[in-house]
Amino acid sequence: MKIYLLSLGAGLLVGVVYSLLNVRSPAPPVVALVGLLGILVGEQVIPFAKTLINKDSAAVSWLHQVKPHMFGHLPKGGAPSDVNPSEKV
Repeated sequence: MKIYLLSLGAGLLVGVVYSLLNVRSPAPPVVALVGLLGILVGEQVIPFAKTLINKDSAAVSWLHQVKPHMFGHLPKGGAPSDVNPSEKV
């Protein structure tokens, strides 16, 4: 989760710098991002429908098919003794 927050913070910082320099962002417009979200959700319609047809639990489908694909695998945190001090971000 920390990597996502760092990424969001970096994006906000770059956005502020772009605004101060009065430069347009090269990021795609919101409509394109909504389209990408539609693609991700659309990819999951068939596996989810198969789950419903097979009368499997929708929660199982969500945890094993949809969630890992749409959100990626979040990094696992280790115990403090497992973390190398030189690798801390």
